[in-house]
Amino acid sequence: MHQHQYNEEILPCVPDLSRTALRLTRGTALADDLVQETLTRAWQARASFRPGTNARAWTHRILFNTYINHYRKKKREREALQELRGISRTTSRAEHDGFGDEVAAALAALQPEFREAVELVDLGELSYQDAADRLDCPVGTVMSRLHRGRKRLRRALHGYAIDQGVVRSAA
Repeated sequence: MHQHQYNEEILPCVPDLSRTALRLTRGTALADDLVQETLTRAWQARASFRPGTNARAWTHRILFNTYINHYRKKKREREALQELRGISRTTSRAEHDGFGDEVAAALAALQPEFREAVELVDLGELSYQDAADRLDCPVGTVMSRLHRGRKRLRRALHGYAIDQGVVRSAA
Protein backbone atom coordinates (compact mmCIF):
# COMPACT_ATOMS: atom_id res chain seq x y z
CA MET A 1 0.00 0.00 0.00
CA HIS A 2 1.37 3.35 -1.00
CA GLN A 3 0.82 6.75 0.60
CA HIS A 4 -2.03 7.56 -1.82
CA GLN A 5 -3.91 4.33 -1.08
CA TYR A 6 -3.33 4.78 2.67
CA ASN A 7 -4.75 8.32 2.52
CA GLU A 8 -7.80 7.16 0.55
CA GLU A 9 -8.68 4.13 2.68
CA ILE A 10 -7.38 4.75 6.20
CA LEU A 11 -7.65 8.50 6.80
CA PRO A 12 -11.46 8.60 6.34
CA CYS A 13 -11.64 6.31 9.40
CA VAL A 14 -10.06 8.91 11.71
CA PRO A 15 -13.34 10.52 12.94
CA ASP A 16 -14.71 7.08 13.90
CA LEU A 17 -11.42 6.16 15.53
CA SER A 18 -11.46 9.41 17.50
CA ARG A 19 -14.97 8.79 18.82
CA THR A 20 -14.12 5.22 19.81
CA ALA A 21 -10.86 6.29 21.46
CA LEU A 22 -12.65 9.02 23.39
CA ARG A 23 -15.22 6.52 24.61
CA LEU A 24 -12.50 4.08 25.70
CA THR A 25 -10.15 6.54 27.40
CA ARG A 26 -12.64 9.15 28.65
CA GLY A 27 -10.04 11.83 28.05
CA THR A 28 -9.31 13.89 24.95
CA ALA A 29 -5.53 13.89 25.36
CA LEU A 30 -5.41 10.13 25.87
CA ALA A 31 -7.82 9.60 22.99
CA ASP A 32 -5.68 11.73 20.67
CA ASP A 33 -2.58 9.75 21.69
CA LEU A 34 -4.41 6.48 21.08
CA VAL A 35 -5.57 7.55 17.61
CA GLN A 36 -2.08 8.79 16.74
CA GLU A 37 -0.53 5.50 17.81
CA THR A 38 -3.21 3.58 15.90
CA LEU A 39 -2.44 5.49 12.71
CA THR A 40 1.28 4.92 13.21
CA ARG A 41 0.75 1.20 13.68
CA ALA A 42 -1.58 1.09 10.67
CA TRP A 43 1.11 2.73 8.57
CA GLN A 44 3.72 0.27 9.82
CA ALA A 45 1.41 -2.69 9.09
CA ARG A 46 0.12 -1.34 5.77
CA ALA A 47 1.60 -4.32 3.92
CA SER A 48 -0.87 -6.63 5.70
CA PHE A 49 -3.90 -4.58 4.63
CA ARG A 50 -5.65 -5.64 1.43
CA PRO A 51 -7.02 -2.64 -0.49
CA GLY A 52 -10.76 -2.82 -1.02
CA THR A 53 -11.43 -4.65 2.28
CA ASN A 54 -13.00 -3.10 5.38
CA ALA A 55 -10.49 -0.42 6.43
CA ARG A 56 -12.74 0.70 9.29
CA ALA A 57 -12.75 -2.75 10.91
CA TRP A 58 -9.00 -3.14 10.35
CA THR A 59 -8.15 0.20 11.98
CA HIS A 60 -10.57 -0.38 14.85
CA ARG A 61 -8.91 -3.74 15.56
CA ILE A 62 -5.55 -1.96 15.72
CA LEU A 63 -7.07 0.69 18.02
CA PHE A 64 -8.55 -1.91 20.40
CA ASN A 65 -5.35 -3.95 20.49
CA THR A 66 -3.32 -0.82 21.22
CA TYR A 67 -5.75 0.20 23.97
CA ILE A 68 -5.62 -3.27 25.54
CA ASN A 69 -1.81 -3.29 25.43
CA HIS A 70 -1.71 0.08 27.22
CA TYR A 71 -4.30 -1.08 29.76
CA ARG A 72 -2.25 -4.20 30.55
CA LYS A 73 0.93 -2.16 30.84
CA LYS A 74 -0.75 0.26 33.27
CA LYS A 75 -2.06 -2.68 35.30
CA ARG A 76 1.46 -4.15 35.58
CA GLU A 77 2.77 -0.73 36.62
CA ARG A 78 0.08 -0.40 39.31
CA GLU A 79 0.89 -3.87 40.65
CA ALA A 80 4.60 -3.02 40.78
CA LEU A 81 3.85 0.24 42.61
CA GLN A 82 1.66 -1.57 45.13
CA GLU A 83 4.45 -4.06 45.72
CA LEU A 84 6.90 -1.18 46.24
CA ARG A 85 4.47 0.49 48.63
CA GLY A 86 4.31 -2.73 50.63
CA ILE A 87 8.10 -2.76 50.85
CA SER A 88 8.20 0.91 51.85
CA ARG A 89 5.60 0.31 54.57
CA THR A 90 7.73 -2.33 56.22
CA THR A 91 10.82 -0.13 56.04
CA SER A 92 8.94 2.93 57.31
CA ARG A 93 7.69 0.96 60.32
CA ALA A 94 11.28 0.11 61.16
CA GLU A 95 12.11 3.82 60.96
CA HIS A 96 9.30 4.61 63.42
CA ASP A 97 10.67 2.28 66.08
CA GLY A 98 12.19 5.33 67.79
CA PHE A 99 8.71 6.65 68.60
CA GLY A 100 7.11 6.08 71.95
CA ASP A 101 4.59 3.26 72.15
CA GLU A 102 1.72 5.73 72.33
CA VAL A 103 2.76 7.53 69.14
CA ALA A 104 3.41 4.28 67.28
CA ALA A 105 0.02 2.92 68.42
CA ALA A 106 -1.80 6.10 67.38
CA LEU A 107 -0.10 6.00 63.98
CA ALA A 108 -0.91 2.31 63.55
CA ALA A 109 -4.55 2.97 64.51
CA LEU A 110 -5.04 5.41 61.62
CA GLN A 111 -6.85 4.19 58.55
CA PRO A 112 -4.28 3.11 55.92
CA GLU A 113 -4.93 6.00 53.53
CA PHE A 114 -4.44 8.58 56.29
CA ARG A 115 -1.39 6.81 57.73
CA GLU A 116 0.26 6.64 54.28
CA ALA A 117 -0.22 10.37 53.75
CA VAL A 118 1.18 11.22 57.20
CA GLU A 119 4.14 8.85 56.77
CA LEU A 120 5.03 10.14 53.31
CA VAL A 121 4.67 13.88 53.95
CA ASP A 122 5.37 14.37 57.65
CA LEU A 123 7.76 11.51 58.35
CA GLY A 124 9.18 10.87 54.89
CA GLU A 125 9.42 14.59 54.15
CA LEU A 126 8.01 14.22 50.62
CA SER A 127 6.28 17.09 48.89
CA TYR A 128 2.52 16.86 48.35
CA GLN A 129 3.13 16.23 44.64
CA ASP A 130 5.64 13.43 45.29
CA ALA A 131 3.27 11.82 47.79
CA ALA A 132 0.42 12.12 45.26
CA ASP A 133 2.57 10.45 42.62
CA ARG A 134 3.45 7.64 44.98
CA LEU A 135 -0.13 7.14 46.11
CA ASP A 136 -1.44 7.49 42.55
CA CYS A 137 -4.02 10.11 43.51
CA PRO A 138 -4.52 13.88 43.09
CA VAL A 139 -2.61 16.37 45.25
CA GLY A 140 -5.87 17.58 46.79
CA THR A 141 -6.61 14.05 47.98
CA VAL A 142 -3.20 13.87 49.67
CA MET A 143 -3.84 17.21 51.36
CA SER A 144 -7.25 16.06 52.57
CA ARG A 145 -5.93 12.73 53.87
CA LEU A 146 -3.04 14.48 55.56
CA HIS A 147 -5.36 16.97 57.28
CA ARG A 148 -7.66 14.21 58.51
CA GLY A 149 -4.75 12.01 59.61
CA ARG A 150 -3.10 14.83 61.55
CA LYS A 151 -6.42 15.74 63.15
CA ARG A 152 -6.99 12.15 64.29
CA LEU A 153 -3.43 11.85 65.59
CA ARG A 154 -3.84 15.13 67.49
CA ARG A 155 -7.05 13.84 69.07
CA ALA A 156 -5.55 10.43 69.91
CA LEU A 157 -2.35 11.88 71.39
CA HIS A 158 -3.79 14.87 73.26
CA GLY A 159 -3.68 13.19 76.68
CA TYR A 160 -0.18 11.85 76.04
CA ALA A 161 1.00 15.32 75.00
CA ILE A 162 -0.34 16.80 78.26
CA ASP A 163 1.37 14.06 80.31
CA GLN A 164 4.66 14.72 78.52
CA GLY A 165 4.37 18.48 78.99
CA VAL A 166 4.24 19.17 75.25
CA VAL A 167 0.95 21.05 75.65
CA ARG A 168 -0.73 22.53 78.68
CA SER A 169 -4.05 21.29 79.89
CA ALA A 170 -7.01 23.62 79.43
CA ALA A 171 -7.66 23.73 83.20
